[in-house]
Amino acid sequence: MVLSMDRWKGKVAIVTGASAGIGAAIAEQLVEAGLQVAGFARRSERVEELSKKLQGKKGKLYAVKIDMTKEDDILKGFKWVSEKLGPVHILVNNAGLIQQTNLTEGDTEKWKRIFDTNVLGLCIATREAVKVMKANKIDGHIIHINSIVGHRVPNFPGMNVYPASKYAVTALTETLRQEFNHVGLKIKITSVSPGAVTTEFLEASNFLADPTVSEQIKKLPFLKSEDIADSVLYVLSTPPHVQVHELTIKPVGEMS
Repeated sequence: MVLSMDRWKGKVAIVTGASAGIGAAIAEQLVEAGLQVAGFARRSERVEELSKKLQGKKGKLYAVKIDMTKEDDILKGFKWVSEKLGPVHILVNNAGLIQQTNLTEGDTEKWKRIFDTNVLGLCIATREAVKVMKANKIDGHIIHINSIVGHRVPNFPGMNVYPASKYAVTALTETLRQEFNHVGLKIKITSVSPGAVTTEFLEASNFLADPTVSEQIKKLPFLKSEDIADSVLYVLSTPPHVQVHELTIKPVGEMS
């Protein structure tokens, strides 16, 4: 199998949650591979900072201020990309959220924010990308940044509805694959499921406020954001007839 990113050079990619961590690493590597990348994020100033650092690379990064829990934001973002950059060829659904709560005494609003970001935001972005790809006859690629907790619930305090949201991503990946087959689309769909990754993800969600959780986290081996970005480029580099449906990545020594 010959791996190559050549067919994507100059094409348009959207990466959600591009302000830090995995999303920023993916955006950076796509720019280095020669793509025009729209980085969707609430903290768009962080994407703008990264864009400045990437000046002179083969591609270019554009910051687009988007809240993935708001459908109007997502629709406006896709409209901006189509008008300013052109039709999207690659969508990386990376935006994700975990909140500090539980199931037995849980905060309903926090549950909703998790599902709005991890499931509904992903579905809306996917729908809009498919519309553009169909209209422009593009055999594109959609990648969901999933998690190992989308396949097995860890024995870990306070995970609440987060694993359920990632199990939904696992189901949506297969459902979408079947739907593409049914309607005769050759758009690829891939789920990438990392284990523990060193990012701002848990801190940003205030998940480490519980000292018990913080202590358990410190004992885990970790992947780097760049490792996940490498895996995304691997998936994108496969020939048009090859679909990597699920890619699971764990750090060496991970027990679960």
